[in-house]
Amino acid sequence: MLSIALAGKPNAGKSTFYTAATMADVDVANYPFTTIDANRGVSYVRTECPCLEREKRCNADNCEDGKRYVPIELIDVAGLVPGAHEGKGLGNQFLDELTNADVIVNVIDASGGTNEKGEPVDIGEHDPLEDIDFVEEEMDLWLAGIVERNWESVERKSRSPDFDIDDVLADMLSGFGASPKQIAIVLRELDYPEDPIQWEDDHREELARLVRERTKPIVVAANKIDVAPEENVEKLLDLDKPVIPTTAEGELALRRAADNGLVDYDPGDETLEIGDDVNDAQRGALEDLAETMAEHGGTGVQGALNYAVYDLLEHLTAYPVEDAAKWSDGSGNVLPDAFLLPDGSTPVDLAYAVHSDIGDGYLHAVNAKTNREVGEEYELEEGDVIKIVSTN
Repeated sequence: MLSIALAGKPNAGKSTFYTAATMADVDVANYPFTTIDANRGVSYVRTECPCLEREKRCNADNCEDGKRYVPIELIDVAGLVPGAHEGKGLGNQFLDELTNADVIVNVIDASGGTNEKGEPVDIGEHDPLEDIDFVEEEMDLWLAGIVERNWESVERKSRSPDFDIDDVLADMLSGFGASPKQIAIVLRELDYPEDPIQWEDDHREELARLVRERTKPIVVAANKIDVAPEENVEKLLDLDKPVIPTTAEGELALRRAADNGLVDYDPGDETLEIGDDVNDAQRGALEDLAETMAEHGGTGVQGALNYAVYDLLEHLTAYPVEDAAKWSDGSGNVLPDAFLLPDGSTPVDLAYAVHSDIGDGYLHAVNAKTNREVGEEYELEEGDVIKIVSTN
């Protein structure tokens, strides 16, 4: 299961985002370090279900009339403060949690209502642009520190006749989630001395930055967009990096209202339908929220998760079935499973995602949409329905 971490300074709204996305009970309060131990739960990315191409919708648990929700892990990491890479605010512990994630959502307070330490101030008093690069810089310096502390080992190994810097760095940084392929790509982008003894701090810091960029891509959730000054919103959306306008409180309110039958709303919808059983105050609040959603294309919570997986991580959704004609499993359940795979994945990759035994016994595959056999080099597309034929 892919893992997304929520990071940022205290009081930016990470725990509210987490609660809205998972509907799990966590502490939400307006003081630093509400979260100490990282919260972990299951959330979902949303895509169009292939059942929309058929006369009837499927009976999958995670499909709502063609809106398909695919599970991912969501991690709510405690708020980071300036100097986190030096251990301030338990920063080393919190940064270490981020190494378990495939991608990071940097939740910032777009309203400017919290200062650089995450302490409450008047709306608009703090410039949220200062928080955009904060998580990146703390992670880069923290990782650079790890590289620095382990560099003596690299220098010792460099004296060996079979020394390979790609292998040594891949081994060192495997705990950060860096694969040998990613390390090889990073080293091709980096200008560095052949002898590790001649490396300087700048080389190690650049190595750390490039590794972090490749292994922990970041999307910004500009939270509290519903109360943010207009000039803040404009500045954030004009940045040359992915920024998703977000109201985590709005999403949480909608999820709870939907559970109570007060609104018709599914996570990721750009609009909502207000029911008849709301009082005047509730209706006014929901109408205000509807205006924010109309302006920004929804609450942004689902949008940030979707962007993290489908855009930054470049993944697609594939659906394995046993019956190519009915798009069902052996029990007749239509499109029961959905798997997130990297772009460029093949039917063989899907087979292994289902089960290693299925992959080991792979024979061939059938594209259920076209009812044609596809080769093992065929690159899967978003929404493909695939019948895998295996000896196991």
